[in-house]
Amino acid sequence: MHHETLQEVLPGDNVGFNVKNVAVKVFKRGFVASNSKDDPAKEVANSTSQVIIMNHPGQIGNGYAPEIEKEPKFLKNGDVGYVKMISSKPMVVETFSKYPPLGRFAVRDMRQTVAVGVIKIVGKKDPSGAKVTKSAAKKK
Repeated sequence: MHHETLQEVLPGDNVGFNVKNVAVKVFKRGFVASNSKDDPAKEVANSTSQVIIMNHPGQIGNGYAPEIEKEPKFLKNGDVGYVKMISSKPMVVETFSKYPPLGRFAVRDMRQTVAVGVIKIVGKKDPSGAKVTKSAAKKK
């Protein structure tokens, strides 16, 4: 739908748009647009995800324990577990139940997908310092 006007886009859609009086160079890869009035995007502090290890040659972690164990030390191929993740770079994600396209991910390593997951819980950072639109500021 290149160069077509759309009435609506949904989370996860890749779109291009122009903003009046804002230079193209202001926007960088990875920037996120959101509904600043009702549900503004916020940087994730941590997330808890259900992860399935699919294709890893070894194991992920420090040791082995059956899945029944409350806090297993690692996961290996075929294991499923809930993992709390902390991003090393700024990132915006959502729970799968709320916004499915922003709530699923794949882990790639060694040029292959080694795990997939869905995000169950999101802890968001305080957006102090983030740019807020005039309309969102008025709502507060």
